[in-house]
Amino acid sequence: MRLALFDLDNTLLAGDSDFEWAQFLIEQGVLDREVYEARNQAFFDQYKAGTLDIVEFLNFQLKPLSRHPRPVLDAWHREFMARKIKPIIRDSARALVARHNGDLRVVITATNSFVTAPIAREFGIENLIATEPEQRAGEFTGNVLGIPCFRDGKVKRLDQWLAEQGHALDSFDESWFYSDSLNDLALLARVTHPVAVDPDDTLRAHAERHGWPLISLN
Repeated sequence: MRLALFDLDNTLLAGDSDFEWAQFLIEQGVLDREVYEARNQAFFDQYKAGTLDIVEFLNFQLKPLSRHPRPVLDAWHREFMARKIKPIIRDSARALVARHNGDLRVVITATNSFVTAPIAREFGIENLIATEPEQRAGEFTGNVLGIPCFRDGKVKRLDQWLAEQGHALDSFDESWFYSDSLNDLALLARVTHPVAVDPDDTLRAHAERHGWPLISLN
């Protein structure tokens, strides 16, 4: 039995879905450009530097979901997929996912499940572990539910999810995790095949020191 884990942003995608969702809302006039564009960029820079305060970021990212009815959000998301996401899905990423046909495949991402679930389905991956926005009666509250799927939280969420499926990470004969980010070092260290995909400088240096494969999907 084999497990294949895929980070999403800047790994399977040639871009960041969290960042692009906020930019999409700005372009739609839903969010004030002057206020939100600078904050969106600042959070993105903090993520890349490994200094992101996940609680502060989720407050920024999830609050807009609470201000609009779910049917409106879903309609926006369909347009978001067409305009922002499908253009940054590379054939090489689809081919990587296809190489793991027959394995248990999971997208595991810090980005919230509202944004990412349709993207995972676009790749033909049914299993998603993501930061979960809280809902009441089908509408978003603006709060996060449970542990954010970020850094060590990503490891905890994976262990919880596998336990629910009757598995543990060490029960797999082989396991892969594909990621671009230093923020995923904790989970990369847990699998039998950690793979750095177009990595940031910190992850690249770590991968080179430990003999991890480095690949490019660009």
